[in-house]
Amino acid sequence: MLKVENLTLHYGASQILWGVSLDARAGAVTAVMGTNGVGKTSLLRAIAGRHPYSGGTITLNGQVLDHPRAAQAAQAGIAYVPQGREVFSLLTVTENLQTGFACLPRSDHKIPDRIYDLFPVLHQMRDRRGGDLSGGQQQQLAIARALIARPKVLLLDEPTEGIQPNIIKQIGKVIELLRDEGEIAIVLVEQYFDFAYSLADQFCVLNRGEVVLSQPASAVTRDAILQRVSI
Repeated sequence: MLKVENLTLHYGASQILWGVSLDARAGAVTAVMGTNGVGKTSLLRAIAGRHPYSGGTITLNGQVLDHPRAAQAAQAGIAYVPQGREVFSLLTVTENLQTGFACLPRSDHKIPDRIYDLFPVLHQMRDRRGGDLSGGQQQQLAIARALIARPKVLLLDEPTEGIQPNIIKQIGKVIELLRDEGEIAIVLVEQYFDFAYSLADQFCVLNRGEVVLSQPASAVTRDAILQRVSI
């Protein structure tokens, strides 16, 4: 389980997160929701070691991650798919996937067939450059690259942004499959309400850098969440 407790974060003199706590368990999707600018991406970046946090603790399966850098978070089992995807445009699809080997022993430096089972288009385009793919194909590549490292936690930041509806459905099915396998804790930041609502087992709603709702999906109504994310 990923456990975030009382996390605070600053950008210079500006405080962005105020005592944020969040639990994400394996075999479940935790949806982090809220309007633009409330700190959702900052929270994921802190968990992924992309930005230092000011206070609080991050624990993964009982191990405290003491202000990890990005490489340390990745080695601990946290994979981050950022908003904007960060695909290497001049590398081929295969080469992009191979960058996920960094946290694996050399004996495991091979792309599992499972990756291509999840994302068949990547096999078809394995020799194409990342920059030549459509936005939806790049998003699939970014998620696949994260899965190469066999993460314990998968952080997804706006995976449906700018993507055509048929690809959104495919990504949703992959998230469902990963959740149902029960091995990965998935934290999903998503503005597309119906997409997030259909997948979430747990909701964490932020407003102005604070948690204003934290409930399992079974304990909260759709209207209650909508009301909170519309503030």
